[in-house]
Amino acid sequence: MIRNGLNKCLQNKLFNNKLFYSSQAKPSRDSSYAIINNDDIEHFKTILDTHSILTDPSDIDGFNQDWMRKYKGNSNLVLKPKTTDQVSKILKYCNDKKIAVVPQGGNTGMVGGSVPVHDEIILSLSNMNKIEKFDPVTGVVVCQAGTVLETIENYLTPMGYTVPLDLGAKGSCQIGGNVSTNAGGIRLLRYGSLHGNVLGVEAVLADGTILDCLSTLRKDNTGYDLKQLFIGSEGTLGIVTKVSMITPPKPTSVNVGLFACQDFNQVKTVLSRAKSQLGDILSAFEFMDRPCIDLVLKHQQVQDPFQEKSPFYILLETSGFNETHDSEKLNNFLESIMAENLIIDGSLATDSKNISAFWKFRESITESLGKEGAVYKYDLSLPIEQFYSIVELMRAKFDDKANVVGFGHVGDGNLHLNISTPKKPYSKEIFDMIEPFVYEYTSEHRGSISAEHGVGLMKPDFLHYSKSNNSINLMKSIKNTMDPNNILNPYKVLPTK
Repeated sequence: MIRNGLNKCLQNKLFNNKLFYSSQAKPSRDSSYAIINNDDIEHFKTILDTHSILTDPSDIDGFNQDWMRKYKGNSNLVLKPKTTDQVSKILKYCNDKKIAVVPQGGNTGMVGGSVPVHDEIILSLSNMNKIEKFDPVTGVVVCQAGTVLETIENYLTPMGYTVPLDLGAKGSCQIGGNVSTNAGGIRLLRYGSLHGNVLGVEAVLADGTILDCLSTLRKDNTGYDLKQLFIGSEGTLGIVTKVSMITPPKPTSVNVGLFACQDFNQVKTVLSRAKSQLGDILSAFEFMDRPCIDLVLKHQQVQDPFQEKSPFYILLETSGFNETHDSEKLNNFLESIMAENLIIDGSLATDSKNISAFWKFRESITESLGKEGAVYKYDLSLPIEQFYSIVELMRAKFDDKANVVGFGHVGDGNLHLNISTPKKPYSKEIFDMIEPFVYEYTSEHRGSISAEHGVGLMKPDFLHYSKSNNSINLMKSIKNTMDPNNILNPYKVLPTK
């Protein structure tokens, strides 16, 4: 791998070709991988119909590049299987020929995990999009991996259930990709992570073996819990083809509050009070700093929620099943935090229109940032005492060279640190000001360099800031056992050294 000792000529070449993914350069192609030829394509035609094989560059371009236009590969082939058996046959052939493969869901990731680095075959799961069954007694749903998250939510709503996962990208992300990246989202505070909500998976290993761990049982204490290997492994150990998941009853009483705070200490205190006073009905606790609000006001058709600007904003959601009970708890909570001057302004929404308007401020931040230029995104878990300090440090570090904003799921300790500059493409100078400083800070405070977006291509060489050498070596051992030819999503997750 080419590192920071690039000579100036090579630096300029990489910069002009937009190949910067972090302060590290793009990894070199592993020459041991086979190059796709016509014989390979003819073989895939015996497995898939011609409409499921894409070779035209204009058809493939969207699959080669992530939605942020930060990562771009050079694949010449997209395969779109419709069944698990087809996935199995494709992987067996690729493993025998040592052809590298990158699985792809909705391609909504932020760390380059779902696009090729070089010329890997793109295996799109989008045609595997059926909801196979739902048990209204247990609330367990079984879906194919390519099912869009919002499709599952719309299916469950009439039956009084909801998906225990809510993301801004719910209209395009797919459940297989959600599971493979252990996506978090805005309601993890209420429902927990996918490690607890996924009951089983069906996955295809690198050699084509179909692993049926598609249990629908809440309790199964027989041996190793193999499904957990695939949750968060980003397609490096196997390709998830089906998911069984517990879904909770859909709340019938929902309230959303938007509050302004003078400093982050007030945010922390309100969070502590919300947990103790709202308890079972607290479903989300998000925060945004003022620069986030300014960005949304600039790029979205919304009005400033308050007359006076404040440094910090809290978006709090409660959801339950007894409107009278929920309203009483919420009103008591609001009275207590106002009496102690923990908020300087606030507004409560109880109808769907106003609730959606409040949530738009939080969910439009990423889109608004994208309209500013190049965005450098960092997804961190930090102890609450150091949660916002990194934003202030980076803001002082950049001065007026970049816009630094902080927002995220403060209720579960997940900060989204975003740094935007008006100029594209991505700049090595900016990356060098951020990395590895942001990871060193996170490690120093025993945080995680990836709270919910995964490691992907962006962070393998920084994994040691969150994991010990022994842990990384064990991960490599598992990878070598399950994928000895390293054909599944190469160059991702694990460091190459």
